Amino acid sequence: MAEYLLAHPVRLSLDTVAARSGLHPELLRRFVALSLVDGTADSSGRLWFAPSAVAALARIQRLRTGLCLNYAAIGLVLDLLDRIDVLEAQVRSHRRWT
Repeated sequence: MAEYLLAHPVRLSLDTVAARSGLHPELLRRFVALSLVDGTADSSGRLWFAPSAVAALARIQRLRTGLCLNYAAIGLVLDLLDRIDVLEAQVRSHRRWT
């Protein structure tokens, strides 16, 4: 019996993310090892990414080229930017109720 794909997969392969981001696959593996981007390995060891990984990689590239940050500093800046996003969302939700 033939199987038909009803929806696009919600994960992207290492090669797909590398092609879309313009980065070498080994650099992507390094980013995963440094926890700069989330990737999950399946039982065969192949890396898979969420579709949002491409945007995250573009953000990393902007920080690297625009501010000349090293990878450790990029991780710190990404953590701070995520915290700012959370705090801004809390402020916006608080303003709606006052």
